[in-house]
Amino acid sequence: MTKTELKEKALSLPLAPGVYLMQDKSNEVIYVGKAKKLKNRVSQYFIDSAAHTAKTRMMVSKIDHFDVIIAASEFEALVLECSLIKRYMPKYNILLKDDKGYPYLRLDLSEPYPVMRLAPKALEDGARYYGPYGGRYLTQKAIDTLRLTFKLPGCGKQFPRDIGKERPCLNFQMGNCDGWCRGNPDQAEYAERMRQVASLLSGSYKPVAAELKEKMLAASDALEFERAAQLRDRMNAIEALGQKQLVTAGRMADTDAVGFAQTEAKACFAVLHYVDGNLVDKDYEIQPLADDPAEAVSALVKQYYLTRGAAPKQILLPMEIEDAELFEELLFQTLHKRIRIRVPQRGDNTRLVELAMNNARQEAERITSREEKLRGTVELLRQMLKLHKQPRRMESYDISNISGTDIVASMVVFEDGKPLRSGYRHFKLEGLEDQDDYASMRQVLHRRFAHYLAGDKGFEKAPDLLLIDGGVNHAQTVLRELSPMGIQIPIFGMVKDDRHRTRALVTPEGEEIGISGQQSVFALIGNIQEETHRFAISYHRKLRSKRVKGSTLDKIPGIGEKRRAELLKRFKTVSAIRAASLQELQGLLPKDAAMAVYQYFRQEDES
Repeated sequence: MTKTELKEKALSLPLAPGVYLMQDKSNEVIYVGKAKKLKNRVSQYFIDSAAHTAKTRMMVSKIDHFDVIIAASEFEALVLECSLIKRYMPKYNILLKDDKGYPYLRLDLSEPYPVMRLAPKALEDGARYYGPYGGRYLTQKAIDTLRLTFKLPGCGKQFPRDIGKERPCLNFQMGNCDGWCRGNPDQAEYAERMRQVASLLSGSYKPVAAELKEKMLAASDALEFERAAQLRDRMNAIEALGQKQLVTAGRMADTDAVGFAQTEAKACFAVLHYVDGNLVDKDYEIQPLADDPAEAVSALVKQYYLTRGAAPKQILLPMEIEDAELFEELLFQTLHKRIRIRVPQRGDNTRLVELAMNNARQEAERITSREEKLRGTVELLRQMLKLHKQPRRMESYDISNISGTDIVASMVVFEDGKPLRSGYRHFKLEGLEDQDDYASMRQVLHRRFAHYLAGDKGFEKAPDLLLIDGGVNHAQTVLRELSPMGIQIPIFGMVKDDRHRTRALVTPEGEEIGISGQQSVFALIGNIQEETHRFAISYHRKLRSKRVKGSTLDKIPGIGEKRRAELLKRFKTVSAIRAASLQELQGLLPKDAAMAVYQYFRQEDES
């Protein structure tokens, strides 16, 4: 289908809830979306492409046709969307990279000597399952930590079959195991410790610690000081473990705080898990840039909790998502418990979300390279200026003169956000006696694009964006000069603040686009502005120094560099100094120096 046909089909859709599936020429589903009103949502893809990010524009360019499924309600559309995303894993959807689920810790207390094991999923087999954890590494780490804390075997022997067959291994010698292969401690003690393990895995570490404290005091009273010390060490380890180690992917946490942040090139989705107000774990994943952060958070939160099959009592979000109530209902139907989704506005919960946002921001910054930041900044500039393509090559122009003398212009080139010094050009303006920025700008832009039209070396590349030092009048001047030449390139004036920094860009029509609120764009434009001004000033000073250095005034006795500069500042040119009267010269110089200048030019005229 053509873009026009896609647009017409989208506009013919009903104002009803449903799901849409974008497909390419090979019938592969490349995007799945949900809409309250299908007509409004789907038609946006084919109407205003300038407002889309590069990723969305790429996706739209791949669409050959699309299908829709009308749902009976928004809730049904949400359930269907989640199901279809999981089924197709579309290329352009916001996806968690790991959609394989998370392992559980399995413990069968009906065995004579229960052993903690990894399990890919929870089964109805009579065993207890804890989790899911963040991955195989975290799950195994939890098992190893529990084993060491309770001095349980980790050698692979089977009990009671292997009791008494071999000498205790190195773990016993190192104090990491109590040597169950000796038959002492006995099976009753093993069962007691596994009961404590199960209690700890369920999130109840305080009763276990209290029980051990009671036994420790009893051992101390019975003068069993070695056993009392062992119980004390285990109690301290369990208290530390309960507060730090064993949070699962949402099951034991009572609160999750979600963060989402974007740099110029990368985004990060982060979840902080809290138990009794204590931060116990963090999950995060780097994502591509999102058109709409709220839409990204909505998509990622759904996948995160539905994939894990677990959620805390409360999920704190950094921003409102449109289907929060529907998602609460979906979680209830899936997990069979009520989970509250909130966007806190004040208090302690606000600080939890701020911490999650900061974690997401730090991870996104850490993973973003300088080149990616620059490319992202240029893309952000494109969006702000509503350009149809990314301004990979930007040219900036400035005029430099002092009271109309040595009028020069600079052309500075930035490619992909970096200065391209081989593309810099100077212009010495001709035929202008007085300071006239508009006439100067007309001349330099005309000359630059006359070279371009002629295919002259060094000017054969056209820019994607023109930045002019000045306001709306300068932009209008350039537009009037280039239009008759058939040059159609976006033109923006650089509007300064009171500190001579570019605070906004302005179109020839007078529309201002503020950039001070976007730090990366503000810094990029400021860098271009400073570089353009520096290049113009350096050329102007070079010409002026060359002109002054070779001046006739250097031949006059008593006229050094300082007096020469004073003469040129007052009279502007050597011709004006030659024509000056003795009285005019004495108004600036001492009598002897003034007479020397006056007589020098009179003698020169006579000769």
